[in-house]
Amino acid sequence: MPAAGAGAGIADRRWTAAYKQELRDSRVLGTRTLATALAAMDDPPRVFVSGSAIGYYGDTGDRRTDEDAPAGTGFLPELCVAWEDAATPAQDAGVRTVFARTGLVVAGSGGAWGRLFPLFRLGLGGRIGDGSQYWSFISLRDHVAALRHVLATEELSGPVNLTAPEPVTNREATAVMGHVLRRPTLCTVPAPALRIALGEFAEDVLGSQRIVPRRLLDSGFAFTDPRIGDAVRAALAS
Repeated sequence: MPAAGAGAGIADRRWTAAYKQELRDSRVLGTRTLATALAAMDDPPRVFVSGSAIGYYGDTGDRRTDEDAPAGTGFLPELCVAWEDAATPAQDAGVRTVFARTGLVVAGSGGAWGRLFPLFRLGLGGRIGDGSQYWSFISLRDHVAALRHVLATEELSGPVNLTAPEPVTNREATAVMGHVLRRPTLCTVPAPALRIALGEFAEDVLGSQRIVPRRLLDSGFAFTDPRIGDAVRAALAS
């Protein structure tokens, strides 16, 4: 049961033309190579889980968005479309293929949240922009459990959103982080400063994604950490 999900870090560097190409190639080329190899096998695996992201949908504002929504516009949606298209050889060969569209994974280290925890512990945490943008999160243990569920559930194929049932605004997430860590959250990152620091990527950080995991829920998956407070406490406990 192969899985593909490697790739250069979205937020590791400023988005120059060269780095955007690296982001694309590191996802698309590896996925296409693996999918092509599976298609050529005499006895291919029953399922292929290919990494993707809720960046597929672009900025959805405050609209609750599930797997039926079309791709958004901009670099990240275009990247996700190309990434998912790279799995076509496996699909055409009859391998059940799932696109795991992952949200913000709440973990004690690594990823976006791994960068937030040290700042909040120092009392330097705060909202980003006006804080009204939705963040679609999932705890690390729910993310792992959801991937196992996808592997075992034969009726699931195509896109599956790996996010908790109730997205929260950045302002709400900030308040929970401050409460759980018992630290002030008075610092803010103004949108203009973020654009100077991050360039094009800032628009995605400031964008809103209210993504819901309809297909996971419909297939019977039960979340251990459905609320943001649950996810933050689970990350700290691990």
